[in-house]
Amino acid sequence: MPDTTGPPVAVIGAGPVGLAAAAHLLERGIEPVVLERGTRAGAAVREWGHVRLFSTWRELVDPAAERLLLPTGWARPEDDRYPTGAQWADAYLQPLAAALGERVRYGTTVTGVARAGRDRVVDSGRAAQPFTVHLAPADGGRIAARAVIDASGTYATPNPLGADGYPAAGERALAAEGRIGYRVPDFSDPAVRAVFAGGRTAVVGAGASAFTALAGLAELARAEGGGGTRAVWVLRRGISGATFGGGDADQLPARGALGLAARAAVDEGHAVAVTGFRTVAVERAGEGLVLVSDDGRRTEPVDRIVVLTGLRPDLTFLSEVRLGLDERLAAPTALAPLIDPNQHSCGTVHPHGVDELSHPEEDLFLAGMKSYGRAPTFLAMTGYEQVRSIAAALAGDLESARRVELTLPETGVCGGSGLFDRAAPGDTGTAGGCGAPEPRLVQLGVGAPAMTETAPPGGCCGS
Repeated sequence: MPDTTGPPVAVIGAGPVGLAAAAHLLERGIEPVVLERGTRAGAAVREWGHVRLFSTWRELVDPAAERLLLPTGWARPEDDRYPTGAQWADAYLQPLAAALGERVRYGTTVTGVARAGRDRVVDSGRAAQPFTVHLAPADGGRIAARAVIDASGTYATPNPLGADGYPAAGERALAAEGRIGYRVPDFSDPAVRAVFAGGRTAVVGAGASAFTALAGLAELARAEGGGGTRAVWVLRRGISGATFGGGDADQLPARGALGLAARAAVDEGHAVAVTGFRTVAVERAGEGLVLVSDDGRRTEPVDRIVVLTGLRPDLTFLSEVRLGLDERLAAPTALAPLIDPNQHSCGTVHPHGVDELSHPEEDLFLAGMKSYGRAPTFLAMTGYEQVRSIAAALAGDLESARRVELTLPETGVCGGSGLFDRAAPGDTGTAGGCGAPEPRLVQLGVGAPAMTETAPPGGCCGS
């Protein structure tokens, strides 16, 4: 049996994976403490609460969490329904946090994690020391922990517009003015609809979030009062049949429908795609904004820019512990090849657990979206399996920890931009494909606005 008399396991983040970790630890007789900087459970989820998930409740409820919830009188939502982020937080995450009681500490920001009395350089006695978790304010509290599970996610650190991983020239100033945003707009909000209606918006990105924004802008364009609403879809690579995901063949139907909705936005002329475009600057052009690429191309003026180029982990508060991270993805070294977006979608990720999530710093784990670093292929059920395995390992049950069983739905729109410098699979430039031998702007869809160059021979994607 595990030792329950010492310090607790510190879980950073009261989101879906952090709360599931606490539930699994409790089942194993291990006391957790969940440190959440927000004022409610699922604070980050609530920030995109207007977005509907493409997973059903069946994939969004962790088994250990459900076992903890059922004695409280909690009623499981219908398995086949697709909740919004807000519904996920209200109907599942907040009740789960309530069941954990005072083990969840709100308004608590973690500012550092270290071995007690040891910085990252010191070897002597390191493994025998508990962790010290530093909390804001800087001269404030700290707690001891026998292990640390960092499930703080990546939502707070979106990638910038600049294609080299840094903000493009002019980006910071325009973001401060509100002309550039990094979240999917809430088009159900009348005030937001009024801002975007009738204007031209650049949507930068090629994943589910970008598809959601494109579909929302197309819906706005079709609605009363939305005439003239247009999107300029900026991609760092070309377009192929796989760009829009699995469509009708997707084993997560709502995910496939999202890709089809984005494609409809293009086919109907509500969006025009600019491919092979790596942004280096944003310039003012009268009242509008123009994106400039590294090859000198310029977009037409737009009114605002929505940057949805992925997320990255915040590792600043882990600077005094020893992490083993892949040099490209910033994911654990053993996990990175299994989730590399150059090779995998979220449905082709190999099941993994504590062995792939371990670091040189024993009993320190990144879990959930944060464990994926910059890879965009994460699904909630993957995180639930991760923390089940971690909890089993911390309890000394290595057989269970290494018996990782997980079947993920295949295909989908969760691919990243890791291949933006090369043609995507299927981009041959032949009929039916959308590849071009060099980056160029592509006009798509009936009624698409005229642009400065034309599509490659053979047309593109159903046009």
